[in-house]
Amino acid sequence: MKLVVQEFLTLDGVSQGPGSPEEDTSDGFTRGGWFVPHLDEEFERLAGTWLAEADAFLFGRRTYENFARDWPQMPDHPFAGILNGLPKYVASHSLTEAGWEPTTILDGDVPARVAELKRRPGRELQVHGSARLAQSLLAAGLVDTFRLVIAPVVVGSGRRLFPDGGAPAGLRLLSHRTTPGGLSVHTFDATGLPEYGTYGAQA
Repeated sequence: MKLVVQEFLTLDGVSQGPGSPEEDTSDGFTRGGWFVPHLDEEFERLAGTWLAEADAFLFGRRTYENFARDWPQMPDHPFAGILNGLPKYVASHSLTEAGWEPTTILDGDVPARVAELKRRPGRELQVHGSARLAQSLLAAGLVDTFRLVIAPVVVGSGRRLFPDGGAPAGLRLLSHRTTPGGLSVHTFDATGLPEYGTYGAQA
């Protein structure tokens, strides 16, 4: 399977708490819910096409707990059948049970276990949110594709997907589009380490 990371970001790169002020208040974050005002029908349709490519989902613990709490309560939502029905994996050293079936807890050497999942047949193993997990998978060279959805807002604080000191990465733009709500949607393939150069005439 191909590992695809899907993230909502602000213009200043924050990925924390896009869905509501209460979604993720860790480290004193109080500016959650910044993505919601920009949602529109076009993005909902696009997100549905992405979900249709999934054969499994991979989460960090915090995102898993949020999804596991909410999605079983929304059986009539058009995305619910996919999210509730497909295999789910959660990377956690603290969870001992996961009630959102079918779920498998990945502990121990998480990158090695994710690498094993990628070797299985299938289309996409999708990471939704779970920024810390995405960072570790990028550092391990396991991310194949990023789908980044950037909202037209600067929040000024919060956890970023690509923090200072994070793993460097080269990316190749595959597609980009905007939605009526102002979302900027970019799809990139990971290409390994970045390339560097010098602008101007060479001696």
